[in-house]
Amino acid sequence: MVIIDFFIARSYKKFILIKGKKMYQIVGRKIRKLREAMGLTQEELANSVGLSNEFISHLELGKRAPSLESLSRIAAFFKKDISFFTVEKEESFNFLLKTKEVDRKAKQVLKRFRKYSEDYLRLEEMTGRRLDLAPLYTNITAERMAEQERRRLGLGEEPIRNIFPLLELNGLRILRHPLADESKISGVFIFVELKQAAFALVNSTQSLGQQVFIAAHEYGHYLKDRYDDPVIDNPDIFIDEYVSLYHPRERFTQKFAYYFLIPRSKAREVVEKDIGKSRLEFDDVLYLKRYFGVSIQAILNTLKEMEYISPTRWKEYQKRDSDNWEFALYGNMMGELKKGRRQTIFSERFINLGLDAFRKKKISQGEIEKLLPNLKGIDYSNR
Repeated sequence: MVIIDFFIARSYKKFILIKGKKMYQIVGRKIRKLREAMGLTQEELANSVGLSNEFISHLELGKRAPSLESLSRIAAFFKKDISFFTVEKEESFNFLLKTKEVDRKAKQVLKRFRKYSEDYLRLEEMTGRRLDLAPLYTNITAERMAEQERRRLGLGEEPIRNIFPLLELNGLRILRHPLADESKISGVFIFVELKQAAFALVNSTQSLGQQVFIAAHEYGHYLKDRYDDPVIDNPDIFIDEYVSLYHPRERFTQKFAYYFLIPRSKAREVVEKDIGKSRLEFDDVLYLKRYFGVSIQAILNTLKEMEYISPTRWKEYQKRDSDNWEFALYGNMMGELKKGRRQTIFSERFINLGLDAFRKKKISQGEIEKLLPNLKGIDYSNR
């Protein structure tokens, strides 16, 4: 099953019923993941559902088949349908490529994204450099999740200066690729459960600040929703006035992205101790935008929420040509804003994995140049 959020549509018909020994293993694996995500021991789960510790242990190991009654108790405890435990999803990329609502051009990009994901995992296996998963958060607010994740990553209250490699090292592999406006796709999140690997596609036609926000949003799906369904995020999801029309998890990850990228205590410190104004001008807004490395929309929404700009001024500033203002004031547009447009941007880690595999003689020169076309004609063998 996949959720395509910009159509608010669900499809259950792509589930595959599981039978026999494989069912025991799938059920057990799902129970264990849910239990661990909640930070419970087997004994605590057993006590909560009125079953023995030994029975839960055998279930998780795939050595026992649950009765309908015992599975019903476990499903009710985790607030899941029984079908969650007894059906298997169709491979996520296959389902996306069959979806009628995704247009032809977007499907071509999704095929490239799938190939990139397959190549990425193959390079990790060749080099022995698999990534660990970040924690899975449950029963938590978006603000608290952002706070805990920043603490886990050692970020303190400072801006995230280069978010893409940071998210990669924490298990979210990212490809930035251009998508046509008519495709109406800003980002995609997919978790390959069989490989325990997460991937995000970010539309590189967006400004760098917006790409940063999309990446943080998809990271929120990774931390909270990875075992649910793949997500295709429509541009409207990133507009506060429209996000309430979509699945509740979009509102959650949207709020997470704001707090993760723009810690309120740091924003307050910069405004009150540095800028020192109760009324922010547009150049102050641009200064804060660049300080936090986010989109103009993200900083405007944050400042309005914190009541540093009024709703009237927020509307006025939204109409300004922020690109020209920023270029006039600072002479550049945060580096990649212009040159990154209509361009595929492989992750730095993917490039490094390719070179590592080549030097270990796992792939040939022709193969690495096929994976990384920018290396054609460059003598990189001794670099």
